[in-house]
Amino acid sequence: MFGSQTSTEATKRARFDLTYSVRWNLLLITTGAILYSFAMKAVALPQQFIPGGFFGVGSIIYYTTGWLSPGIFFFLLNLPAFVLGWTKLSPRFVLYSLYAMVATSVSYELIDATLDIREQLHAAVACGVLNGLGGGIILRSLGSGGGLDIIAVWLFQNFNIGVGKVYFAFNAALYLFCLAIMPIDQVIVSLIMVFISSVMVEHTLSLFSQRKVVFIVSDHSEAIAQTILDSMKQSATFLRGMGAFTKREKNVLMTVINNIQLKKLEQITFTHDPHALFIVENTFSVLGSSFSKRKIY
Repeated sequence: MFGSQTSTEATKRARFDLTYSVRWNLLLITTGAILYSFAMKAVALPQQFIPGGFFGVGSIIYYTTGWLSPGIFFFLLNLPAFVLGWTKLSPRFVLYSLYAMVATSVSYELIDATLDIREQLHAAVACGVLNGLGGGIILRSLGSGGGLDIIAVWLFQNFNIGVGKVYFAFNAALYLFCLAIMPIDQVIVSLIMVFISSVMVEHTLSLFSQRKVVFIVSDHSEAIAQTILDSMKQSATFLRGMGAFTKREKNVLMTVINNIQLKKLEQITFTHDPHALFIVENTFSVLGSSFSKRKIY
C-alpha cells in the first residue's frame, strides 16, 4: 500500500513539474504560434479577412484616421495589457507572453504558404479551426499571445469568464463597427471565422480537463464502490441520500472518470444491480486530487 501511494505521489509531482517546466511551456507556445501564424498567412491574408483582437482595433484606427500604422497601434494597445498582466497575474506570465508575440511575428514572416481555398466560407472555417487551435495551445501554457489574451486570462482567473467568450464578445463589437466602413460580406465571413476560432479555443483549453461526473443510486453501492477501487483503480465518494417516497436513507455513489472508462463503469454498476440508477454529467474542468492541477500564472 505504501509503495502504491509513493508511486502515485511521484506521478503527481512529475505532472506538476511538467506543467511548470520552461521547455514544456516554450514548446506549447512555439507550436501554437506556428499554427496561428500559418492560419493568418496561408488563409486569412489571401482572403483579406479582417483580423480580430487588438490588431483589428489598430487596423480600424489606421483606416479611419491615417495615423501611424496598424503595427504601431497594436504595440501601443498592448502596453496597458502587459502592465495588467505584470501586476495582476505575474512577471513570468508576461515574459512567456512576450515570447509568444516574438514567436508569432517571426513564424509569420518565415512562413511562405497559401492554401488555395476558393470558397470564402470554407476558408473562414479552416482559418477559424487553425487559428483557435493555435491560440488554445498557447493558452495551455503559462503565457498567452499577448494583447487581448492577457485581458481574457485575467477575466477567466478572477470572474470565470470563458476565454473564447471574451474573444467573441470583443470581436463582435469590433465587427459591428466595421460594418460602417467595410463591405458587409467581408465582415460576415470574418465573424464566422472568429466564432469558430472562439469555440476552438474553448475546446482546446478543456481538451485534457473534461471528465464525466457519475452518480450511482443503488442498494449495492458499497459493492460497486469496492469494484471501482479494485478493478478501475479509481476513487469514489459516498453522498448521503434519502428516497422522497420511501424516506429510506441510502448511499449515493459519486465518481469522476473519463470517456474511455464510462462503459466499464456502466458494466460494473449494472452487473451488481440491474435496477441501479446511473446518472452521467459532463464537466468542463476537474481540478485537484489526481486530476489536473490548478494553473498558477
